[in-house]
Amino acid sequence: MNATSPQPTPPEFHIQTKVQDIPGYSTLQKQAFQYIITIENRSDQTWQLIARHWDISDAAGRSFTVDGEGVVGEQPFLPPGGSYTYDSFVTVETLPGLMRGYYVMQDAWGARAEVPIPPFRLDLGERVLN
Repeated sequence: MNATSPQPTPPEFHIQTKVQDIPGYSTLQKQAFQYIITIENRSDQTWQLIARHWDISDAAGRSFTVDGEGVVGEQPFLPPGGSYTYDSFVTVETLPGLMRGYYVMQDAWGARAEVPIPPFRLDLGERVLN
């Protein structure tokens, strides 16, 4: 395995997700949700979040994937004990929806690892998960 391919064992991170519906941006066809994610680095080295991957589905079986660099236009560095919080939004057609995915993190030597994002539900009402 070379230094730029994801490693099978992720570094130690804790990911907390808060989800709430956004009625002002929802329509009869799509329900909008805001999600706020805090990523805490519990390892002994600095990691940079360089990419994300999301699998998003709704109750009718529709699904789509989102891949991209960083999060919300940033590729933050997380030192040992550091954390990073961001918020974004998503829409689904039929409730409940489900999001799951992973972050691609890179250490100072260029080694990459996939950090799983625990699945979270997109449904009416506010929730704090994991």
